[in-house]
Amino acid sequence: MSKEPVSLSLHDARHDGHMPVTSQEPAPVSASERVSFGIMRDLEQQRLVPGQRLIETEIAHRFGVGRNAVREAIQRLAVTGIVDLSRNRSPSIRRLTIEETLEVLEVAEAMTALLARLAARNFDGLVHLPRMQAVLSELADCAVTRDSDAFSRMRRHFYRTLLDITGNRELDRHFTAMNMHIVYLQYRSTLLQDARFKDYRAICQAVIDRDTRGAEVAARQHVKRVRHLIQELSAAGDSRPVERRIGH
Repeated sequence: MSKEPVSLSLHDARHDGHMPVTSQEPAPVSASERVSFGIMRDLEQQRLVPGQRLIETEIAHRFGVGRNAVREAIQRLAVTGIVDLSRNRSPSIRRLTIEETLEVLEVAEAMTALLARLAARNFDGLVHLPRMQAVLSELADCAVTRDSDAFSRMRRHFYRTLLDITGNRELDRHFTAMNMHIVYLQYRSTLLQDARFKDYRAICQAVIDRDTRGAEVAARQHVKRVRHLIQELSAAGDSRPVERRIGH
């Protein structure tokens, strides 16, 4: 249930599960990539939301490309789980049901626990401490400014840093293949953001201390807390379908 800046990249979109966790953004090299980047950026900046329809002509006009490039971009994003291509409907940004969300979080708990444990095991203060300190600094800044875009960048930076510390390519591949990016986009609550501030600090500290058990426990507690809050938000009706079109 996935920085800034660490920003969105097409590489991440291909694997994307934890709202892209790349460390830098390569320049788009084709019209379809430019559209893919643009849609991802619009999602991150909340100009697009889960459930919102994507109209080919409007997208083509906005990005100054042909409709073939738009179709190619939409197909690419559908493969990554970002776009829903249900039959007899316009393409739309995917919106998870509460059941699908909880399934994603069930997988995320195990994966995040493994991520934190391996990061703590592999942590080398001489090599990794500056990056972890940068994450903690970003975290502190976001706690003050409460800027949602900065928080999203920090979150991606947090996970990318942990993934890099593990050095485990298989974990990187599977972790970024979860659909957490849609969960993050669909549930944008200050309660969730506050929980992440606290939990990310705890995970970072356990990793820095090379406390493998503590890091794993902190990671599991984090996802459980997110699951509980999302269930409460869903019961309260805070994640309602949005029927809008791009550009509206």
